[in-house]
Amino acid sequence: MAAFAHSAPCWVDVQLPDLEAGKRFYGELFGWTFRAGEEVDRGGPCVDALSGGKLVAALAAKQDGRMPTAWGVYFATDDIVATVTRIRQAGGQVITEPVRVGGAGVLAQAADPGGAVFGVWQAGDRGGFQKQNEPGSFCWTEVYTRQKDRVDAFYEKVFGFRGTDLGAVGKRESGRGESGTGESGKGESDTSGSDTSGSEAPESGISGSGADVPGVDFRMWSPAGTEPGPDTAIGGRSVITDAFPAEMPSYFLNYFAVADCDATAETGAHLGGRVSVPPFDIPYGRMAVLHDNQGAEFAVLQPPVSR
Repeated sequence: MAAFAHSAPCWVDVQLPDLEAGKRFYGELFGWTFRAGEEVDRGGPCVDALSGGKLVAALAAKQDGRMPTAWGVYFATDDIVATVTRIRQAGGQVITEPVRVGGAGVLAQAADPGGAVFGVWQAGDRGGFQKQNEPGSFCWTEVYTRQKDRVDAFYEKVFGFRGTDLGAVGKRESGRGESGTGESGKGESDTSGSDTSGSEAPESGISGSGADVPGVDFRMWSPAGTEPGPDTAIGGRSVITDAFPAEMPSYFLNYFAVADCDATAETGAHLGGRVSVPPFDIPYGRMAVLHDNQGAEFAVLQPPVSR
C-alpha cells in the first residue's frame, strides 16, 4: 500500500455502543462489508469496513460509556514520537501515548488547544485508506473550534499545515470547485438540527459559497511543501459561533463521498439515523450532515456532475 504523505488524513474510525447495530447501519447506508480488525490495548472489539473490497474505515465497540459516540480522524506521520512531542509543545494534550497495533502500525490520540480530538498514525503494514474520494469512502475533514487563533497555530506547528482563508480564495477563484476534496468550508455546518430547505444552507451554519457569505471564517489546510489553496487542501478549520450552545465542544466533522446525497440522507433516516442538515447545494457538489442510529455525526458529499 502506498504511504501517505506526512500530515495527510489517512484513516477514520467510529466508537459505538453497539458494534453489530453499527455494521447494519453503515452496511446498508454505504454498502460496506466487514471483517475482524486489530484490537488495540485501549479498546475492545473492532471491525474493518471495506468498500468494493478496499479498506475505508473501522468500527469499534466502546468499552466505556463515558466515551463519546463519534467518528475520529487520523493524520499520517513518519515519526509518531516526534509528532507527539510537537503536540505537547504546541499546547495540545496527549490522550493516548503511542501504542502499537500489531504489525499494522502505531497510533496515538490527542486533543488540540480547543479540545478537538484527533489521531496520529505511523504506518507499519497498513498505511491507511485503500480507497478515498470515491462513493462509500472518506473525502474530507474539518475541525470546529472556538479558539481559532490558538488552533491555527497548533496545526501549523504540529503538522506544518499552510492555511488559506476562504475569503482570499473566493476573491481569486469565485465559483471554482474541485470534486473529490471538498475544500470550501463544506463545513461551517449547523448541526443543531435546524430546519432547512433542500437547496439552501442553514442560516447560521454551512456557507456553501464561502467568500460570498458575510462573516464566514474558514481556513483550508494544505500540507507543508505545497502551494496552499484549493488544489492541495486536505482539510480545514471552521469556527463555532455564538449561534451554537455554549456546551457544544470542539470536534472534527468527517465527510464521505456518495453518488446521491438525497438518497443517502433518506436511507440514513430510514435506518434510524437523523438528518441534522438536509441536503443542499454548494460549489463542490451537494452535501448533508447526518447522525447514525447511535448518534455519531458525519457528513456526506455528492460531487458535482462534470459538464
